[in-house]
Amino acid sequence: MPNPWTGIGNPYTRTEVIERLRDTLSKGEPIIVAGAGTGISAKFIEQGGADLIIIYASGRFRMMGHGSIAGMMAYGDANAISMEIGEFEVLPVVKEIPVICGVHASDPRRRMWHFLQQVKAMGFSGINNFPTHSIIDGQFGQSIEETNMGMQKEIDCVKLATSKMDIFSIVYVATPAEAKAMAEAGADVVIAHVGCTVGGSIGVSNASIGLDQAAQKTQAICEAAHSVNKNIMILSHGGPILSPSDAAYINEHTDTVGFVGASSIERIAVEKSITELTREFKSIPVKRIK
Repeated sequence: MPNPWTGIGNPYTRTEVIERLRDTLSKGEPIIVAGAGTGISAKFIEQGGADLIIIYASGRFRMMGHGSIAGMMAYGDANAISMEIGEFEVLPVVKEIPVICGVHASDPRRRMWHFLQQVKAMGFSGINNFPTHSIIDGQFGQSIEETNMGMQKEIDCVKLATSKMDIFSIVYVATPAEAKAMAEAGADVVIAHVGCTVGGSIGVSNASIGLDQAAQKTQAICEAAHSVNKNIMILSHGGPILSPSDAAYINEHTDTVGFVGASSIERIAVEKSITELTREFKSIPVKRIK
């Protein structure tokens, strides 16, 4: 599909992004979405053939060497971080694929209708609800909900983006109820989030579930979303879904049509490749000094 912004790539309209994703599926290919915390990550994610790039605060912290959960904490303005990465790092180097902005919708200091206009003007081709309160449970999660800073704010943001502003949305959910609510709000793609990614130097271990359990949770989310909109696209993410074979297993055992990788694409690749390359350099021959 030709892009009217020839030579620029982004931004795309909501319809154009959806058409691109449908075209990927029509070719028998999975939809692969990757989180990018730096421009160089985005550049080579694009070269690898990803369908979308998402920018959010966790990407910056992840590429600083910290756990992705740092993006959920009060270590910075998540919305400002997304906009900064987009403006100065990712949008200038990505040539063609759509770039999506992570939006912290519950920030009480921001008028979402105004902020979404800024996101659109920056050249992003859609939004994603990150940081997301969908993965915060327990007493703290309940307190967030009761103080009007919870998941409903994210749902309202998506409804505003899709119904009023015609902005593409790809959203995280952790439960069937959230999936149904996001589908009713008009979300274009749902990401079944089953927890922080395992593995590597800063991934979780005991906090994760097994792959079979992840498939069960993901399928329940698929069914809830499809009960509202049978055409909505569902992708898997997080927890034990780390490798391409893990993502393939989820696709085979659920109604997902692809995978969203952040730590599993960006962080793990850096950890492995830099370590191995450094070791190779360290093993080169040298004349011994006497």
